[in-house]
Amino acid sequence: MAKADRLERLDARRADLEAQYTDALLAALRVTAAGKWGLFGHTADKATRAAAAPVVAHLTELGEEIDAMRETLFMEPFDLHREFLASRGPVDAQAVGEPRQAQAWLQRLAAQ
Repeated sequence: MAKADRLERLDARRADLEAQYTDALLAALRVTAAGKWGLFGHTADKATRAAAAPVVAHLTELGEEIDAMRETLFMEPFDLHREFLASRGPVDAQAVGEPRQAQAWLQRLAAQ
């Protein structure tokens, strides 16, 4: 029974962390949609990347902790975090800017 209780507490903590991750990502997306670049890492500007680094580091830390919990609970990895990481990095010159990309993310997450 103790193992079941421990797993139940772990699952509750996982759900709480996923909600925290979603809230933090939404806040960062709103800032980016308002015109502040750096969240998606599309620019080579060091100052822009450095300004966004704490937010990205926080999201990455939460995502890794969530994934570790999900692995313990025999669940699939946290898709929202994987999608965010996959959307980061350099893009070609014809790609949409980070504010538009953030707006698209906000619309997609609001629809879910």
